Amino acid sequence: MTNELTKRILSSILLIPVVLFFVIMGNYYFNFFIFVCLIISIYEWIHISKNKKYNIPGVFFLIISFYSVYYLRNGINEHYIYFILILFICIFTDIGGYIFGKILKGPKLTKISPKKTYAGVFGGYFCSIIFIIFFLNYTDFIFEMINIEKLKMKFSINLFVFTIIISTVSQLGDILISYFKRKAKIKNTGKIIPGHGGLLDRIDGMIFSFPASYLILKFPY
Repeated sequence: MTNELTKRILSSILLIPVVLFFVIMGNYYFNFFIFVCLIISIYEWIHISKNKKYNIPGVFFLIISFYSVYYLRNGINEHYIYFILILFICIFTDIGGYIFGKILKGPKLTKISPKKTYAGVFGGYFCSIIFIIFFLNYTDFIFEMINIEKLKMKFSINLFVFTIIISTVSQLGDILISYFKRKAKIKNTGKIIPGHGGLLDRIDGMIFSFPASYLILKFPY
């Protein structure tokens, strides 16, 4: 196991409980958390896009993106089940893409992001779907522990399509941020997270997936 992969795994193990803590606590805790993340994201974006014409539009997009995060946690339903689903679809899309890409390798997906492979795309879809099935069937005890009633949801064709869409958007977001990093001639957006780089390196797919989810859930028809 490489040093980079070890750091990546350890960082993920530490980050996921921290994020879930703020998500579950909600209220001022969550709002403060996403505000700090927004400031860091804007700082990193300005760093990689300085003197570029898309600098300011990118800042506005980040603000809109984080508003959708705020809304999906606080505004769509009291159980914030959709927020958790979207969050973990993105996380397991990234995990699946990384693992399958490393193990299976194969043809490259695009020159924009040389490490992305078709195997990684499949892995992203596969792991996100497996997670959704597991989440819906085997996590009732977690909701009981935190004293929150879990909405009764079943794996359906609609949820399958939703998962594929969000996973696709997440992967496209990853590629797009990789494009901007290549334009800036940098490897990572920052150094705040060991094994991952900057915050934008970690949430590159999420900042696109949450606005997409907001549109789908806010305007279902």
